[in-house]
Amino acid sequence: MARRDDLDLSLAALLVARSCNIGLTPVAKPGTAALGETRLVGVEKGYFHGEGIGKASAILVTKQAGIDITTDWGGGLVASTDGLRFVVPVRSLYARPSPLYFGIGKRPRGTTWLNTVSDKEMGLGGLVVPGTMRDSMYILDAIHRLDATEPPDIVTTDTGSYSDLVYGMFAICGYQFAPRHADITDTQMWWVDVAMLRGEITRDHRGSNGWGAFNELQLRRVSVPAILEHWDDMVRVAGSLSTNKVRAYDLIKMMTADGRLTGLGNAFAAYGRIFKTLHLLQIIHVESYRRMIGAQLNAGESRHQLARRVFFGNLGQLRRAYERGMENQLGALGLGLSACL
Repeated sequence: MARRDDLDLSLAALLVARSCNIGLTPVAKPGTAALGETRLVGVEKGYFHGEGIGKASAILVTKQAGIDITTDWGGGLVASTDGLRFVVPVRSLYARPSPLYFGIGKRPRGTTWLNTVSDKEMGLGGLVVPGTMRDSMYILDAIHRLDATEPPDIVTTDTGSYSDLVYGMFAICGYQFAPRHADITDTQMWWVDVAMLRGEITRDHRGSNGWGAFNELQLRRVSVPAILEHWDDMVRVAGSLSTNKVRAYDLIKMMTADGRLTGLGNAFAAYGRIFKTLHLLQIIHVESYRRMIGAQLNAGESRHQLARRVFFGNLGQLRRAYERGMENQLGALGLGLSACL
């Protein structure tokens, strides 16, 4: 079926209505065919859904990357992921209580929009998370659901979103996890003992490595046997995550059942300790690396501030009860923010 010539006008009106959270009434104009409320409702059902918004966002990201000035902002290989909280004043299974973010009252519930921002200042995609659950359990899911065709190599986040297990899952999937640590003075570092690789010592060995002053760093050995024992399963997990056959959130919950790591979870944690130590050493010794993390997180915060200003209608609250509706509404907000840039 041929598209109407004035379809772009209808889409622009819908983008304003949904990204500003003001509804269709302010943008509808009965005397103009493209802005009639019936037309807007029909166009929204046909185009303004998660898949359509994702395709439009990917086009914007690709077009923006071709602008010369954006090469001065970044190379597109670094991204930050952080959550923006929204109050949900209607009954919903996808909202959770949190007095800190959503207040105290009869229905103080809300949800989190976990969105990813590139070093070119563009939004790459987002994920709706019920309430304020720990972001690190969802970050990898958000990365595997990006609208952009080219994923980043380095993913930064704030200080409260890391664990050895998460480091390992990012590394096995080919990403460098680079959270900002508030204090690393008492953070445990690890090293890989080649003697353990050769099978000369076991994971319970307590002897010195014989490296002189290097021993004063109080490094602990990575359990290489645990990694080797579960390596095939770890690779299968990476394949399942990359193809979206399973969610990282579900895997993390499964591997940390009852507050203790399973065998596979312990293997991922051991693997992650290698990359966590490399990350910490870069933070200590490479100033440009520290600046890169700080600058990228600041870019994400700036985008959040802009999002609050754009999403001003209905007190800045989400009033869709279902996850699909929330994703569509916040996807429209992300598309509107990218259009602003």
